[in-house]
Amino acid sequence: MIKKQLFWILTTLLLSISSFGLAETSQKNQPTFEIATFAGGCFWCTEADLEKAPGVVTAISGFAGGNVKNPTYEQVSGGGTGHIEVVQVTYDPALIKYTELLEYFWRNIDPTDGEGQFVDRGAQYRPAIFFHNQQQKIQAQAGLDILAKKFDKPIKVELIKYTAFYPAEEYHQDYYKKSTLKYKYYRLRSGRDDFIEKHWDSAPAHSEKFKKPSKEQLKNQLSKIEYGVTQDDDTEEPFKNPYWDNKKQGIYVDIVSKEPLFSSTDKFKSGTGWPSFTRPIHANALKEQRDFSLILPRMEVRSILADSHLGHVFEDGPAPTGLRYCVNSAALKFIAKEDLEKEGYGHYLSLFKE
Repeated sequence: MIKKQLFWILTTLLLSISSFGLAETSQKNQPTFEIATFAGGCFWCTEADLEKAPGVVTAISGFAGGNVKNPTYEQVSGGGTGHIEVVQVTYDPALIKYTELLEYFWRNIDPTDGEGQFVDRGAQYRPAIFFHNQQQKIQAQAGLDILAKKFDKPIKVELIKYTAFYPAEEYHQDYYKKSTLKYKYYRLRSGRDDFIEKHWDSAPAHSEKFKKPSKEQLKNQLSKIEYGVTQDDDTEEPFKNPYWDNKKQGIYVDIVSKEPLFSSTDKFKSGTGWPSFTRPIHANALKEQRDFSLILPRMEVRSILADSHLGHVFEDGPAPTGLRYCVNSAALKFIAKEDLEKEGYGHYLSLFKE
C-alpha cells in the first residue's frame, strides 16, 4: 500500500514538473504583439484593407483624437466631438514591420485630401497616423516624406500623438463581412478603389511576392498528390507523408504560392499521421469554410492567396489554443531555419530566438 502511494506521489510530482516546463516553453514561444492606429476615412474600408495585411492579428474600428469619453458613432459622425474614425491594429512585428503596415495604410487612402476621404467629408474622416511612440513617429514621417515624391499635391496625412481609443459599436466591426452587399455597394460608389487603381500599379511588395501560378503551370510544377490535395481537395495517406514527424525548426509555406502558413514552434505530435499545428503563423494566413463531404460537417482550412486546400481544423488540440490544424504534407513546403534568410523569409528568424 505504501509503495503504491509513493508511486502515485512521484507520478504526480513528475507530471507537475513536466507541465511547468511545457507552460514555460509555451510562454517563451508566445509572440509579442504591438499596436498601431490609423485614420483613413470610413473605418469599414480601412479595417477591411488592414485586416488583409499578413501579420495583423486584429483590426478594430473606433474613434481617437477627440475630447469626449466613449463617444457614439452618431456623435462622432456629427462632427462635434473632435474624434476621427480610426482603425486600431494589433500586429506581430516578427511577421510585418510597422513600415510595411504604413504602406498598406496609404495605398488604400487619398493622402492628399485633408478634408475627408472620397465621399465622406469632414474632419472626422480626415487621414491621420496616431503614433504610439517616438519610433513610430519617426518612421511615419520618413514614409510620408517619401510618399510626397509620388504626388503632385501636398500630403495631408496628419501625425497625431496617440492618447486614447474608443471602439465603435459592435455592428460596425467586420462590417464588410456582416453586410457584404451593402459594403460592396458603398465601396464601389465611394471612389476609393478607382483612386487606388489610378495611383498604385500593384499591391505592396511583400504581398506581391506570393502568387498563384496558372492551372497549366501547376500541373507541371506539382506532383500528382500535391495537385490533387491543393486543387481537388484530396487527402494524402497518414504516416506516409514527409512532414508528419518532421522535428526540424523552420516554417511551412503553401507549396503553390509560397505564402507562409505555419511554424514549427506551433507543431505538435498528434498521433494522426499528418502534420498538426496549434495555430497558423499569423492570424490572417488561413480562411475557413464548412466542409460537408463526409456525414458530419468539418471545418476546412485553405490558404488566403492561392486558395489551396490544406486540411481541417478541430477543437481537440493542446494549449495554448486548444485547436488542431490537421494539414496535408502535400500542401506544404518546409523552409528550414538555416535557409530562411536565403529563401526570402529572414524576418521569421525571430520566431526561433531563445
